[in-house]
Amino acid sequence: MGENNLAEEAGIVDDMVYGLAVSPGFAQDGTCFAARGTGLFRSEDGGRSWHNAYAALNLTSPLLTTTVALSPDYLQDGTLFAGSVGGMLRSTDAGWSWQVFSLPTPPPLVSALGVSPHFAQDGLVLAGTLEDGVLRSTNRGSHWVAWNFSLIDFHVLCLAFSPNYGDDETILIGTESGLFRSTNGGRSWSQLNFPTEFAPVLSLAFSPAYKTDEMLFAGTEAQGLAISRNGGETWERLGEDLPEEAINQIILSPLYPQKPMILLALTTGLVLSDDDGKTWTAWKSNPAFEAGITCLLAPQGLTEGASLLVGLADGQVLRV
Repeated sequence: MGENNLAEEAGIVDDMVYGLAVSPGFAQDGTCFAARGTGLFRSEDGGRSWHNAYAALNLTSPLLTTTVALSPDYLQDGTLFAGSVGGMLRSTDAGWSWQVFSLPTPPPLVSALGVSPHFAQDGLVLAGTLEDGVLRSTNRGSHWVAWNFSLIDFHVLCLAFSPNYGDDETILIGTESGLFRSTNGGRSWSQLNFPTEFAPVLSLAFSPAYKTDEMLFAGTEAQGLAISRNGGETWERLGEDLPEEAINQIILSPLYPQKPMILLALTTGLVLSDDDGKTWTAWKSNPAFEAGITCLLAPQGLTEGASLLVGLADGQVLRV
């Protein structure tokens, strides 16, 4: 396999990287996962080389894998989840072996995954789907039930847990028509007052200081970056000079808002603001970005010398 190119060995082109996830101990173990059209791939050297994480399944054909998420206690429990069409896969040994669980019929396409910050205590995992709303598991992914009470848009594109989930039980989901919030761990939903002209919502981020600053960010398909400064009650567009491109990922500095850095993955490049969205500059430009950026991770934060992992629509994962 060519370095950073997941498609090369399989001889496949246009094989999208749908999602990325990294170990909480990435700085020490270099472990990361990439969900692709042909399966789930694992790296143990920080994204420099990759191998098939589904090898133990002995699959006879590639398994479309649309999302991947790790337990917050991954270093202790080795648990991760991968979503596909009509099924959820779970590993409890860091991706070396797998259990496969069927999802409620008709078979949904899993579009987003979220693991509770208190997974060790509550065993909660949420799965967003493209046509069937939200699926919820409270037994560590062994059984899934649709939880769509008061949800009026079942086309879920992204989801995020509050950094203070243990206190507020707040979860956000982005859909084709806007934003919905749960304040009871995903058991019911309410629609936020998100401008309809801003939708669809492709990416979400809570401020690390959400408990005190109530700041939320939503990346849209064509209307730039939206920000709420009051927990989602009102929204405004941030950064009028941003290109009119899809915002596929939002990454905030871990020290936000004291260090007001925001990194966005647009379709054709990365843009960074170090003044809370007032101005934006291209960051870590790479000709390969022309293939189309689909997902982004900053395992070591937003410092100038830290590497990023960038997933592309042609199957590459770049370490830049």
